[in-house]
Parts: sequence; C-alpha cells; structure tokens
Amino acid sequence: MLRDYLCCCHKSSSSASDDVVELDPVLLVSGIGGTILHSKKKKKSGSESRVWVRILLADLEFKRKLWSIYNPKTGYTETLDDTTEIVVPKDDYGLYAIDILDPSFFVKLLHLTDLYHFHDMIDMLVECGYEKGTTLFGYGYDFRQSNRIGQLMDGLKEKLEAAYKASGGRKVNIISHSMGGLLVMCFISLHGDIFTKYVNKWITIATPFQGAPGCINDSILTGMQFVEGFESFFFVSRWSMHQMLVECPSVYEMLPNPDFNWKKQPEIQVWRKHSEDGESSVTLDSYETNDCVSLFEQALEKNELNYDGKKVALPFNFEILKWAASTREVLNGTQLPDGVSFYNIYGTSVDTPFDVCYGSESSPIDELSEICHTLPEYSYVDGDGTVPSESAMADKFDAVERVGVSGSHRKLLADKKVFQFIQNWLGVSTNVNTKQFSTASSKVMDDYSIVEST
Repeated sequence: MLRDYLCCCHKSSSSASDDVVELDPVLLVSGIGGTILHSKKKKKSGSESRVWVRILLADLEFKRKLWSIYNPKTGYTETLDDTTEIVVPKDDYGLYAIDILDPSFFVKLLHLTDLYHFHDMIDMLVECGYEKGTTLFGYGYDFRQSNRIGQLMDGLKEKLEAAYKASGGRKVNIISHSMGGLLVMCFISLHGDIFTKYVNKWITIATPFQGAPGCINDSILTGMQFVEGFESFFFVSRWSMHQMLVECPSVYEMLPNPDFNWKKQPEIQVWRKHSEDGESSVTLDSYETNDCVSLFEQALEKNELNYDGKKVALPFNFEILKWAASTREVLNGTQLPDGVSFYNIYGTSVDTPFDVCYGSESSPIDELSEICHTLPEYSYVDGDGTVPSESAMADKFDAVERVGVSGSHRKLLADKKVFQFIQNWLGVSTNVNTKQFSTASSKVMDDYSIVEST
C-alpha cells in the first residue's frame, strides 16, 4: 500500500522536509538447498517438523522424511513416507524460509554462517527502507522439484501478484540466487505475459545458466556435502544426500548444457583397471557431456537404499533425464521481455570444479559401481566454487550490466560489494532518509571485476 510520510512538527524556514518516494517491491528467490522445508502429516492438521535444514538429528530426519522417488506420471518427486508431505513455511511473507536455514538457538548461538542464507541481504534491504509484507517478500520452494513444474510456477505467480498488490500496484524487482535464476527463466518462457505485467527489474546472482559441470556431475555420482568444516559432523551425510539427489529433477536440469559452446568440454575421467588373459592394465577413460549418460547408468546400476526394512532401487533415472532435456529446451528458448531490465552478478576468483576424476593410476576403479563410494578429484576453473564464471556469465540476455565479484557461491549473498551494486540498481541507500526510487542504473566501479554486456 501507499504510505505518505508527513512532518507533524514545525521546522525553521531553513529546514526542508524529507522527500521520500515509495519503493518498488523486492522479491527474493532462493536456489537449490536455499529453502527451509517442513514435513507434515497429509491427513492431519497440526504441527510441522523442520527436515531441511537442521543440525541436530539431521541425517536421521533427512532419511525418514526427504528421501524420495520420482513419479513419471506426475513429474513430481514424492517422499517415500507416503503419510507425509513436504511443505514450505509461509511465515514472514515468505522471508522466514530463506533467511536462516536452521533458525534454532544452537545455530544462532554459534552463528553458523553457512546457514545464514538471505539473512544479511534481508537486513540490508530493511536498512534501505524496505518493509516486510509491503515492499519486501521472499519465495522459497521445494527445490527437489523441476524448475518448470506447476507447483513452483504457481507459487512464483502468487508471490508476484501479492507483492504487486501490497505495494499499491508497483512493479516488482526480483533478486534471485543460483538455481532460482533458472526457475525465473522457466517462468519467463511459460508465463511471459504475467512476468511482463508484474516485473520491472531482475537481478540474478551466481546462476548456472549453462549448468555447473563439476558439482552436478559429481552430485549424481557421489552426492554433495552441503556444510563444510566441523558442522558437517552434525549434518546430513554425503551418502544420504546422494540418495535424494538421484531422484531430483532440479539436479538433472543443472547438468552441463550440451548445446553450449564451452571453451573446453567438461569431462568425467575414470582410472579403470582391466584384466585380460591373466594380465591387468590401467587406462584413463574420458566421458564428455554427451557421453556421461552411459557412465551414470553403469555407475548407479546397483545403487539402492533401505527404507523401512525394504530395499528401494535408485538407478540413474532416465525418466528424469528426459524431463530435464525438455526443461533445457525451455531454458535455451527464454527471451527477456521488452521493458524488463536485467542485471547479472557472477562469482570469480574461487577454484571451481569443472572436470571430475575417480580413482588413480595407482588405485584404479575395477567396477564402475565403485565410483558411488569414491571421493573425486577435480580440475578447476574460475568461478564461485560451485558455478564456473563461464556458465554464470552466459545468460545470453541484453544485460544492463554484467558484473563479476570475487566471492564464493553462498557468500555472495552477504557480500558488501554485491550489496553496493544492488543498491545502485534499485536506486536506494542504507540511509533511510534518502529512500528515493530511481529508474537510472548506476555505472559500476573500476575496482571490481566487470564484464559489460555487448
């Protein structure tokens, strides 16, 4: 809604009242793993329990409530516990779910910054004069699902409409992080008229436009360690995470784009042991993007888990791969609507996995199924530690500005330089007395790594 700030007291003739202009609303959109997920009973109303993210009892609750299997009839990944469903908490206008991912006393006491997701950015925007529920909103979602699935598209539409109406009919400025940028792209392709109606500017941070080769290839084969350092001992194990990721369409949708002209094709390498006629030899086998499917199939052929006393086979999922290929077609065909300003911030100066290698010449892989229990070795390129700069820069849109900032994938959400760019592009300042909206974009500063759009 519109609010007027009126001076209620007399001032001297030399004093002028503050000239405050209403702000366009901001919607923050998270990426993979960047949303709190709750579990609740399907047929009962009542309490919900947090299953992502949590530190205490993390692995146990994760396996009980988040292990899932893909349903090709619906396109959704569904939890193995068919008595429960996964929901996203709606508190604080959607901001709670993307703020501190484990808001427990323990995490806040130790200030475990790995779990402080959009927290610092929310604080920064509030200091700039944004108000929760009027000009500041969040969109978290079930990140296991496809970026183009109806549930996620409908949820984004509802958030855009809510922000538009709450601010008195002002168009929305979206700030997305990581995979959230792919979700926005899917929305543009599938609901371009709605996007044009409600969106003014789109700022994206660390988005894997062409995929995240090293991290995603390895996630499908061996899993992912979401939290590093001593916190990892209290968190979900790499193996437990692997069993969920194998059934996540969103993960398959971030495989390296085979249609992108990479400077060098991403590879998976495997040191293999071969035996013939009583003699053994070792070879280094390489799989480029279009060859990796056969490796995934063989490596995951025996992959299974035990759930509630029953064995559940989780091989490489060709139904998900087929769905993800259609999503890639949607992404490749995305065109930025006229009248929407686009800004891209990508991470630099951090070693980022690109090629992945399993085994070694001295300790080769015998059966490919061994890969799933083998820690990888990476070759690195420049990026944010997760997404190569080459991919994050390649949005193929007519960007107002495209800016590289030195920083890691998640820490870019709390980076002061990133905040300065966002404030400039939104036309705001942390001085609440100068909350003036500006349609003009600011020029970037020379001491940052910058690539201007062409």
